Amino acid sequence: MSITCGIPILECVYCIGCARWLWQKCLYTAGHESENWGLAAAEEFEPVPRLCRLILSIYEDDIHNPVWAPPGGYGINPDWIVLRKGYEETNHRVSPYLIYLDHDNTEIILSVRGLNLAKESDFAVLLDNKLGQTKFNGGYVHNGLLKAAVWIFEAESEFLRELIEKNPNYRLIFAGHSLGAGVVALLAMLAVQNSDKLGNIERNRIKCFAMAPPRCVSLNLAVRYADVINSIVLQDDFLPRTTMALEDVFKSIICLPCLLCLMCVKDTFTFEEKKWKDPRRLYAPGRLYHIVERKPLRLGRFPPVVRTAVPVDRRFEHLVLSCNLTADHALIWIERESQKALDLMLEKDRNMNIPVKQRMERQKSVVEEHSEEYKAALERVVALEIPQAFSPSSYGTFLEKGEAETSGCSNWEDEGSSESLKSRRESWDDFVERHFVVDQSGNIVYKNAVS
Repeated sequence: MSITCGIPILECVYCIGCARWLWQKCLYTAGHESENWGLAAAEEFEPVPRLCRLILSIYEDDIHNPVWAPPGGYGINPDWIVLRKGYEETNHRVSPYLIYLDHDNTEIILSVRGLNLAKESDFAVLLDNKLGQTKFNGGYVHNGLLKAAVWIFEAESEFLRELIEKNPNYRLIFAGHSLGAGVVALLAMLAVQNSDKLGNIERNRIKCFAMAPPRCVSLNLAVRYADVINSIVLQDDFLPRTTMALEDVFKSIICLPCLLCLMCVKDTFTFEEKKWKDPRRLYAPGRLYHIVERKPLRLGRFPPVVRTAVPVDRRFEHLVLSCNLTADHALIWIERESQKALDLMLEKDRNMNIPVKQRMERQKSVVEEHSEEYKAALERVVALEIPQAFSPSSYGTFLEKGEAETSGCSNWEDEGSSESLKSRRESWDDFVERHFVVDQSGNIVYKNAVS
């Protein structure tokens, strides 16, 4: 057609699409995603910087003689590390991790380090997936990360149960960065589903803090576990925003124009509604905490602000064109900026001179607000008719349904997990029926609201 008419029609359409995408990206900043979110409170954000330091300590060969300690040290007691495993002990099935018994904060912490660029086994875990390949608990999850999480759970569940029984008032905390963040997110979901293997620990005593996590769970699971999993994202971090298959991303690193071209076409010709109604599309898990410390068209860093929400339709859907794409993924920067943000929150509280009674009441109100926000997110998921698992995406990022469900390692039960988890699985429809009812006007409402 272009040759017949003498006008390069296809080329013009492509150039217009690229120009539109580039214009949107130039105007788009990371602050837009969370501009309508609420501000995080010091009480809920306090664990983040100290858990970052605990994850950093895994990189040390000898924790008693640290070499890479951040300013002020790791802030941990090396004698409270009750278990530590490296690549040899895990047979390269998962990144190194440790279990730390934090008596100061009454917590049992299982922490997993991030991706090791020098280890092929870590890449094998991260790239073992076509987006939305594996079914889990009424949704889809990252295949390789789930296998790693299952390996840790089967290896350490008995030891964790003993620690929980010896410390009945302690919370069970999972923490990880990057690759480890995806592993601990799925590990927390396994712990909730298999609480009988952990001494029947209550759901509200299980928490997960995922620093810079990959997109590893479908939308229904991301919202459903928002009361357990907390994802922390620093400004422009690329990994929680990477919607392409990670295998394609790493292949395209050697040809950045190819990657930008592909994302240009994808973002230009895919509607937002089509994206979040895709049952196999993966998202950053749980409640999101966004650390914002740069402003558009401004140079330098500003005092960091932490915003939080349980969003449904704006969960870091777009890559931000920024020179800090990879720097914001570094754990050392997350630790520094989260500590600055926490210090500012605490200083503000001290200046306000809040009495102890009012401070306790505020803590309760934060819990109530989070609970209400969690319920509202669940209601919005139902109202938007987010599917559980239907036909695969038509825009070419996922495996065919039959191939996904019959592929090797697609069902993690084959790895030797117990029958108890199978029996406790529930579909998304069953979950909705238990928690929601249809009122007289035909609207779907939360059951507690009706009672």
